[in-house]
Amino acid sequence: MTQEVPPFDAAVVLGAKVYPDGTPSPALLRRIEKAEELWRRGRVGHLLLSGGVGEPPFREACVMRDILQARGLPGPILLTEETSRNTLDNARFCARILAEQGWRRVLLVTDDFHLPRALYAFRRFGIAARPCAVRSPAPWRLPFLLACLREAVAFPVYLWRVERARRKG
Repeated sequence: MTQEVPPFDAAVVLGAKVYPDGTPSPALLRRIEKAEELWRRGRVGHLLLSGGVGEPPFREACVMRDILQARGLPGPILLTEETSRNTLDNARFCARILAEQGWRRVLLVTDDFHLPRALYAFRRFGIAARPCAVRSPAPWRLPFLLACLREAVAFPVYLWRVERARRKG
């Protein structure tokens, strides 16, 4: 019997807020649930969990890993990138890990409103990631609208920041 190869080598799961006591925010829980679903459905072979914001041991990537392991996902499929502090760092640091692992078929998991900016950053760092949006729970409510407004302001700034970072190497 041969084991079927997943369509994607890995899903890169971007971090979100972790509260000071280590509790994941609703956004982080949504991303964790999407990552778990992708793996259980056989869509990805590995999960690269990215996010270093927070104090040890409550870094975003570590919180994601611990929750996924508690839900029964095997440790060897979970890799962490624990030093990034923003989307630009996520792209830059994950690019190195993906290259080291030889993973080219990649999904990028983040909230729907964040996905355009995140995809831009990842693609500019050589990662031909496919989008995997986590749907926001309450579109057209104030928190969602504020997040969209933040992204509308952040995207032009990121155009400049990403290009500047790429030139620096």
